[in-house]
Amino acid sequence: MKKINAVASALMLAGAMLGGLTSCNNNNQGAAFAPLAANDSLRLPVAYINVDSLLVNYDFAKDLNEELIKKTEDARANINGKAQALEKEVGTFQHKLQTNAFLSQERAEAEAKRLQQKKDELDQLNQQLTIELNQQQAQMNARLSDTIRTFVKEYNKKMHFELIFTNTMYDNILIDAPKYDITMDVLNQLNARYANSK
Repeated sequence: MKKINAVASALMLAGAMLGGLTSCNNNNQGAAFAPLAANDSLRLPVAYINVDSLLVNYDFAKDLNEELIKKTEDARANINGKAQALEKEVGTFQHKLQTNAFLSQERAEAEAKRLQQKKDELDQLNQQLTIELNQQQAQMNARLSDTIRTFVKEYNKKMHFELIFTNTMYDNILIDAPKYDITMDVLNQLNARYANSK
């Protein structure tokens, strides 16, 4: 009889505990889906940086971009100058052909071959300069990325965020609360650091 009472008591205690847990779970489920009030002061340990805005306003990025633009313009001017000179030579060659100014067919063919070789060299130079500019662009992007990542790691030692997102043209974040946007703070500190390094 004592065994039956002990088993019955254990079952009643287990039932009471199970009922209590179910009640707690039901309460927690309701709370988890309740919307936050507009004035709720809850702040998650996350932040985001708008990379587009950062790169447009970061002085180091502006200087690197200006340097790349100048190199691109110089390369383009160099190619255009050589292309115009070649165009003049081709025009002179065609005029000589039309007026039979070459003394022999071999002389005309040699000049045509020389001009074709010059054009091939110009095409090759154009291709080489394009590759070099693309490499410089990639190096510039790597330097910027490394600078920003290094700074953000250091910045986060003080701020203690669990996650810092990047946001490029609303690629990763569809809706954001301004309190999580640390772009201007990071930008101001990056620009101050860059100004001190000059």
